[in-house]
Amino acid sequence: MALLQPALRFAPELLLKAQGSGLAIKAAIFDVDGVLTDGRIYIGEQGEGVKAFNTLDGHGLKLLAQGGITPIIITGRDSPAVRRRVADLGLQHAVYGAKDKLAVAQPLLDRLGLDWPEVAAMGDDWPDLPLLTRAGFACAPAQAHAEVKAVAHHVTAAAGGHGAARECCDLLLMAAGRYAALLQGHLSTLDGGAA
Repeated sequence: MALLQPALRFAPELLLKAQGSGLAIKAAIFDVDGVLTDGRIYIGEQGEGVKAFNTLDGHGLKLLAQGGITPIIITGRDSPAVRRRVADLGLQHAVYGAKDKLAVAQPLLDRLGLDWPEVAAMGDDWPDLPLLTRAGFACAPAQAHAEVKAVAHHVTAAAGGHGAARECCDLLLMAAGRYAALLQGHLSTLDGGAA
């Protein structure tokens, strides 16, 4: 079997930023609404919330974990749809209904033995700013609020819910030097789970 060369490319200076500020990135925090979804909230007749997730993003989160970067979900809302998606992806760290994202992130990072320079964060609106301004690498989706884009190290070409989180995952894996091996591994076997 021939070695597959990655087609995806990022600018060298962006890859350097995505390596973190002095320490390697070991975890990545993701918001849900506006990052893993397009930010729209559908409310059914019975009051149930419906959300649409992108499989590219889901597989990206699984690849992060396979590549040694812990994916973390911290969302301001709580819904059965989000809990189901997190469970389906096998993500080990998630906080739902967080009114103050920093207040829940700090103890979680302490338990994982991580400092902010070792963490990437992706968010789209003001509640994410405390995480983005502390993270070693901050990412925002294309449709993020202007204040979020202003503090992000990288604004994705894709919008939230349309592959933005996958772009961030790919960037982090490439910066960590793990992207090519994960790609090559997918040529011989699948990971056994749907994204």
